[in-house]
Amino acid sequence: MKWNTKINLPLVLRIEGFLLLVEGLFMLAVLPVTYLHHGLYAFSMPFSALITLLTGFIFLIATHQHKDDTVTSRDGVFIVCISWLVLSLFGAMPYLLSKSVPNFTDAFFEALSGFTTTGATILPCIETVPKDILLWRSLTQWIGGLAIIVFPIVILPYLSMSGMQLFVSEMNGITYDKLHPRAMHTVWQLWGIYLFFTLLETILLYFGDMDFYDALCHSMSTICSGGFSTRTGNIGEFSNYSQVVVCVFMVLSGCNFSLLLLWMSWRSFKLLKNVEFKVLMQFILVGGGIIGLVLVFVGHQSVGSAFRESFFSVISAITTTGFFVSNYSVWPAFMWVILVLFMFIGGCSGSTSGGVKLFRHLIFVKNSLLELKRIIHPNAVLPVKVNGKAITTSGVYKNMTFIFIYFLVFLLGAIVLLAFGIDFETSIGASVATLSNVGTGIGQVGPGGSYVAFPLFIKWVLMLFMLLGRVELFSLITLLSRSFWKN
Repeated sequence: MKWNTKINLPLVLRIEGFLLLVEGLFMLAVLPVTYLHHGLYAFSMPFSALITLLTGFIFLIATHQHKDDTVTSRDGVFIVCISWLVLSLFGAMPYLLSKSVPNFTDAFFEALSGFTTTGATILPCIETVPKDILLWRSLTQWIGGLAIIVFPIVILPYLSMSGMQLFVSEMNGITYDKLHPRAMHTVWQLWGIYLFFTLLETILLYFGDMDFYDALCHSMSTICSGGFSTRTGNIGEFSNYSQVVVCVFMVLSGCNFSLLLLWMSWRSFKLLKNVEFKVLMQFILVGGGIIGLVLVFVGHQSVGSAFRESFFSVISAITTTGFFVSNYSVWPAFMWVILVLFMFIGGCSGSTSGGVKLFRHLIFVKNSLLELKRIIHPNAVLPVKVNGKAITTSGVYKNMTFIFIYFLVFLLGAIVLLAFGIDFETSIGASVATLSNVGTGIGQVGPGGSYVAFPLFIKWVLMLFMLLGRVELFSLITLLSRSFWKN
């Protein structure tokens, strides 16, 4: 059997070099906090930035004479998958050098959890971690949410490369036929709206009970659907005002960013007419309402407290952000089962949230209902339509296959965890929390919990799940398949 392993390595190194330069610059942005709150290991962040920038420069210099800048589909898939690992490898250095984590596995776990916007943590007590490391922790999520997608698309045309394969692979729901000036203009607009929402939330949180540092860290973790906090008690340690602000921006992070762009340009009808957005709001209203009523009549909480906790928990789950204001693990079982189901569902396509995404669920439900009609009317032509557009048969099959494989991988993950003696609730919670990039699950990894006690092998399995969830599952599976590497 002949295999073709000819990945365009100079091209890969060139792109990774650029990404490492970007990562190094972000590390430098943390230095003011390092020197304002310097501790015993204040050298960790500047040294990490130096190594990252130096490696990026070496990669670019070594490949500056490379002429073949064509990105094939194989190169595109490989670059998308390997980029998260490379960024996480260098992003783990600050954790190790500052002694915030005891070993490489935990440092890589925390870094990968950040860049994939999962929010799963191995830190049992967050307040003991240096402030510059916590800022870097939130910044990794912010980069992973959207900036790491936008930066390559902006720079690749200037490097005589086509970045469309990377763009389409990452931004499910935002696609273009080809890269052209209008698409580049849209990319800049997407970057602008991402930055605008981050700054706006920072200002609003600063007006509440957060200082500027906490406001910035939490706004970066919100808009990317990340969930990293500067407190062990998470958002529950802040005022009701701050919780409401975070709720609003979690909803925005779960929306399609191309529709948010239209909304910001005063074409709000596009957003309001979008089926995904309507279903998202319906799930939030119904789920939050049901859980809130149960907390009032069964949990005997006040109306305000019950509905604030219920809507916050539902929004955090369905947008896969992972923030929490209370320990929902102690609620009646059916209530946190609802939250787990929302974690699977995820937000809209083209958003920063994880999960299966509402678009795929809509196709699945519509096709299932139409299949019943096809049995009654076998000769009828009944296409699946979403937002008034017909989905091709191939598209329907791909989405159905994705959902099947997604749940199969989740079940396999839960079984592996159970085989290592981990209790049922924690196995289910950890599997869905990492695959859907939620971070906070149920059981030992529920609100306030961490992944630090898991065996070494299980941590690597969960890191694989984070990566599978971030690269939309198919990309990584394709990369690992034998047929991908054949001639």
